[in-house]
Amino acid sequence: MGQSIGTDLNRRSFLEGCFVTATALATGGLSKVLAAQSTDSWEFQPDKPIIPAPDDPALWPSFRDQLAQWRQNTRQRIHFDDSLYQKPEFAWAASAFSCYFLMMCDQVFYDFKSGGYTVDSLLDEGSREFGGFDSVVLWHAYPRIGVDQRNQFDFYRDMPGGLDGLRDVVQAFQKRGVRVYIDYNPWDTGTRREAKSDADMLAEMVRTLDVDGIFLDTLARGGEDFRAKLDAARPGVILEGELTPPIERVADHHASWAQWFKDSQVPGVLRLKWFERRHMQHEASRWSFSHVGELHTAWMNGSGMMVWENIFGAWVPMNARDRSMLRSMLPVQRRFASLFHGEAWTPLVPVAKSGVYASLWSGKDMRLWTLVNRNCAAVSGKLLQVSIIPGQRYFDLIAGRELRLDAAGDLDLAIPAKGLGCLLAASTQSLGADFEQFLTGQAATQLRADLSVEHPRRETLLKPFASTARVKTAPEGMAAVHPRPNTVLSLQMRVRECGFYESMTENESGNGNSAQFQVREFERPLRSLAYAIDETPVTNAQFAVFLRESNYHPKHTENFLKHWDAGQFPSGKADHPVVWVDLDDARAYAAWAGKRLPTEEEWQFAAQGPDGREYPWSGGLRAGVCNLGETGDTTPVNNFPAGKSPYGCYDMCGNVWQWTESERDDSRTRFCMIRGGSYFDPQGSHWYVDGGPRAASFSTKFLLMWPGLDRCATIGFRCAVDLES
Repeated sequence: MGQSIGTDLNRRSFLEGCFVTATALATGGLSKVLAAQSTDSWEFQPDKPIIPAPDDPALWPSFRDQLAQWRQNTRQRIHFDDSLYQKPEFAWAASAFSCYFLMMCDQVFYDFKSGGYTVDSLLDEGSREFGGFDSVVLWHAYPRIGVDQRNQFDFYRDMPGGLDGLRDVVQAFQKRGVRVYIDYNPWDTGTRREAKSDADMLAEMVRTLDVDGIFLDTLARGGEDFRAKLDAARPGVILEGELTPPIERVADHHASWAQWFKDSQVPGVLRLKWFERRHMQHEASRWSFSHVGELHTAWMNGSGMMVWENIFGAWVPMNARDRSMLRSMLPVQRRFASLFHGEAWTPLVPVAKSGVYASLWSGKDMRLWTLVNRNCAAVSGKLLQVSIIPGQRYFDLIAGRELRLDAAGDLDLAIPAKGLGCLLAASTQSLGADFEQFLTGQAATQLRADLSVEHPRRETLLKPFASTARVKTAPEGMAAVHPRPNTVLSLQMRVRECGFYESMTENESGNGNSAQFQVREFERPLRSLAYAIDETPVTNAQFAVFLRESNYHPKHTENFLKHWDAGQFPSGKADHPVVWVDLDDARAYAAWAGKRLPTEEEWQFAAQGPDGREYPWSGGLRAGVCNLGETGDTTPVNNFPAGKSPYGCYDMCGNVWQWTESERDDSRTRFCMIRGGSYFDPQGSHWYVDGGPRAASFSTKFLLMWPGLDRCATIGFRCAVDLES
């Protein structure tokens, strides 16, 4: 009972950000807690993602012995074959410590105003803020996939410049020494199917784009045929799973995430990293506003970090303290990578201060200690028991300075609260010619360290829109709407990992994971100004008149009116809603017509009326009131008179999603709200956008990137105009 209570106390306190207070340390509180625990009840647990270590330092030698025995026995039992790790083309993975999770719609990657990729500026900022990236995941489809039939491979094809442009991007990263992953979504089975298997498509993408790895979203391992097909496509392409691969598959999976791994007060040992030292694990804990736990685990295990701030469109930044720690540790990991994936790793060597822990990494004429301070107070003094070897010099690699032995032959180190320490003992000849330059860089990095844990929010700005000239009566084909003053609408959004209207707060962190499929309600005020709104979505025929009379030509023509042929809409679809138009295409039409797009709130009020009904008609969803997708295509905009809204508007549920004037921008992610649902409802996965007809109050956050991707087969629009009161 004592051990269980103590362990729970340690874990809970640590996860809350503070193991023990300075007062507890001063009064011996930590030793009392540890002394109260029964050392006899500790059990070696090699099946945990992080193998827990005993609290009692007296048991650490036995813990290390059991680790070594488990590793030897397991490798023998499964006849572990490390031949892929020995191949030079795969060697890069063991040193790729920092992986950047890149949302391809992020404005640090693509400048939608100039219409170009910005790889160099992204990497320059990454060097300044995080210490640089060794690899990058090009994340593409989720959370937008499922709006129409385009599959995950189409999302890469529809990036700016197509696959040729994307290959140039990959080469730009590689030119800067950054390896590139593409993403694989195995759950994408309900969109357009390819003529080839997913494994063959991945091999084709690898061959076309020259990428270095496949990120296996939601998977612990790839299919049995992945390895052979990737090897045939390009040498050195690694597989990295989001989940923990079984020990037998470490042989052909060079990397994996260490996502949401729980560690306790005494740092444990990463199971897969211990089993195969060259297997790279990237610590990840999306939705967390403190990453000190992951940083400590990576540092103690000689492993990597996932840098991920734009989480599918929600902004969850790494705080200044965590960035500072990462900037300090990465140069050390890269310079001494051979130690960190070598065989001479000793976990949990003795340390003289409570709440401070260390690993030892040994090589020829060299010893390196990585230390973590779990305490909320800084520690200093003689922390390690270091045997003095004649001819060796001693360095604090975090502070970037050489250490001198005091009169007693001891070395003093200082580690800030929750911080990292690093001691190097090495002969001069083993240091390298540029070691002084390396030390100078570490000292400069330490000088700019910032221990702030504040999380400044990004301001999300609503793009302003121009009102139209006010008219006395609703123009032909439009319905007049006169809202009551102080009308407040209740709308609903699915709790998805793309976030909501504003950047994520610390209290909301975790919503994308723990409450993924719940629906959250918002209240939004409706302007009390009168307006008129189109009775139907804009049709192909109406859009054709606009093109003929305005001579409109979008700057980017990719996927513009993709369903038309040689400038002509499909036969028989004159009165179907126009699709394959982006937000700016819709705005251009509205401006030509002397109108504008309705706001999200105006759209909703016109759909549900003053009584706030669930659907535009009375009663629930049923046949005969909207396009339920029976034909797998759009239908004429006035096909369902029984489904008209209280204001006489057609197609405000089903048929096609509709753009609203709701564009927002936090300088990293642009998005707008689409309404109404559509005829298309992808089946097979809950990761898709909610498909099919949607209630009048339902709002979907649609991430914007560029017209070629933003134009969809299932999104149209209707217009609004301002009325005199």
